[in-house]
Amino acid sequence: MAEHPEANASISFVPAPFLLDAALEAIDSGISIYVMVTDLVPFLDAVRIINFAERGGVQVIGPNTAGVTSPGKCKLGIHPVHLIKPGSVGVMSRSGGLSYEMAAELTYREIGQSTLVDIGGDPVVGMGFGELIRMYEEDRDTEVMVMLGEVGGTAEEEAAEIIRKEVSKPVVALIVGRQAPPGKRMGHAGAIVMERMGTANSKIEALRRAEVYIAKHIREVSEHCEKILRR
Repeated sequence: MAEHPEANASISFVPAPFLLDAALEAIDSGISIYVMVTDLVPFLDAVRIINFAERGGVQVIGPNTAGVTSPGKCKLGIHPVHLIKPGSVGVMSRSGGLSYEMAAELTYREIGQSTLVDIGGDPVVGMGFGELIRMYEEDRDTEVMVMLGEVGGTAEEEAAEIIRKEVSKPVVALIVGRQAPPGKRMGHAGAIVMERMGTANSKIEALRRAEVYIAKHIREVSEHCEKILRR
């Protein structure tokens, strides 16, 4: 930082066993954004990193994230930029793979994206859907929001409440894992259904109450975004 005082962000790719020290050092250096691409981060290490960042006013994205990309402006992560084009759809996802596919589908339809953010697929993550929704609501470059959720946790239900109370822009959502059996982890560490909590249906119902359009597949998301932008 002494050599590059203008730097305001850091990104880590180091293996999980070494991430804690690397993260605390980066956060303590005076940056404002920290991205953890690393997956398989021990639960307590993730908690320590995020708590330390919050005390220092540093925004954390991840762990287990593809990062954040604003096409034509910045990239902090591993998004394949050839799938992305500048535009007005703000994408937020718990899955890197889903965000790639969503960007590719939107770009195929000549619909650009303002920013793509993967919050990460672990049980404990830094920036969540709620913070992103508020940012996209205030962002002049974003006209439509796309939320790509999945089973497990309550992030989507909490986001639905924020959308219902605070958001004026249209939101289109896709929730994957509708057939996930209770108690079984589906891919991400955070994608686990426990009894009635974290089910696809509970998320879909909450989002519908917030007047969010629920798509059944990726193509339907892009089709509905196209309809909104053509109004």
